[in-house]
Amino acid sequence: MASLQQTPTALSLQSNLLSPSLRLPKNPFILKLSAPRRNFTGVKMSATVAGSYAAALADVAKSNNTLDSTSADIEKIEKFFADKSVYDFFANPTIDPEKKRQVIDEISKSSALQPHTANFLNILIDAKRVDAIKDIVKEFEKVYNSLTDTESAVVSSVVQLESEHLAQIAKQVQKLTGAKNVRIKTVIEPSLVAGFTIRYGNAGSKLIDMSVKKQLEEIAAELDLGDIQLAV
Repeated sequence: MASLQQTPTALSLQSNLLSPSLRLPKNPFILKLSAPRRNFTGVKMSATVAGSYAAALADVAKSNNTLDSTSADIEKIEKFFADKSVYDFFANPTIDPEKKRQVIDEISKSSALQPHTANFLNILIDAKRVDAIKDIVKEFEKVYNSLTDTESAVVSSVVQLESEHLAQIAKQVQKLTGAKNVRIKTVIEPSLVAGFTIRYGNAGSKLIDMSVKKQLEEIAAELDLGDIQLAV
């Protein structure tokens, strides 16, 4: 069973935590929590614990040429922990860790997670860091995007857009950012009335708003309706 050894200054993730076929060639790598500027494969490590774990997982994946597959695993984990009851179960310190490991085993089999991804989740259980999983997911995406020159974009719409429309949006974001790759995430947002929005850039700082909601707000502003809400 995977375990995490903790000292006052560092957390060591030993190579023998991985399955035999996925072990690192030589030395274990170390998560220096006291050194936020430590780099993993050229990527600046976040000062947060979540960033440290995410960078370490990305480093293992890159070393084993499974970065894309690991990213797919992380997407599955994100959806799984989006369920509040699931998150609360794993974050609850009173629940026996062995029960949590059993659930992780079931998840790993049903979702076909890679061995090192499953072991990583067990490490979080042993270290009592499962409560940081959502932040780890976000930080891993940042590391992955940096390593692969990928831009993430969130497309919100009232109904699910067709794949060809999403492909066109991806091409447009690629032109705007110059990124080699673009990953699209979709969100259903009924309040938009119709149309869609696109958020991209650092922490979603850039917005393209093609929604009817925005058009109605602009009309209201032009008519100086103030706080009057339009019924649609």
